[in-house]
Amino acid sequence: MAKRKVIYGGACSLDGFFAGKDGAIDWIRFSKDVEDIMRKSWAATDTILLGRRTYEFALAAGGGGEMPGVTINKSYVFSRTLTSVTGKDTELVTGDAGEFVRKLKAQPGKDIVVMSGGNFATSLLQAGVIDEIGLNIHPVLLGGGVPAFLTQEKRVKLELIECRPLQGDCVFVNYRVKQESRRI
Repeated sequence: MAKRKVIYGGACSLDGFFAGKDGAIDWIRFSKDVEDIMRKSWAATDTILLGRRTYEFALAAGGGGEMPGVTINKSYVFSRTLTSVTGKDTELVTGDAGEFVRKLKAQPGKDIVVMSGGNFATSLLQAGVIDEIGLNIHPVLLGGGVPAFLTQEKRVKLELIECRPLQGDCVFVNYRVKQESRRI
């Protein structure tokens, strides 16, 4: 049985933001080839990890509709300030995120997708639990907003798995986090 991977990424501006200063995502271009990448990724996924802000954004936007052909067994929301979460098969995690994800990866299952901005994702990168980073880079400079990555304590070395142009002048890049970056 293949080892579960923890995958982080999403649509981002060329200057590295997932959303604009006001939370705007109206600049994101959705195309058939992006839909194909998402369908393939979600078919290999059964668990979602959300940072608090992403969870709150999703809730405010009407959150987590069903996707045809996708079965998510469990979602985990990581927060030190929330006291409860809502949603089918959604659990709040308030302890050490890195240790929790390490244990989760050791359990049987499909891949695990991280949906968050840079704060939560950076903590998981520093804990050495993210295996891949996939970005759909859009041809726009937002100048600020929700960053994909924050300042890191240590370098994270990457190995290119895939790079290809997408419709709408976007570029998809997928990187594997190198083993030495995952050591604590």
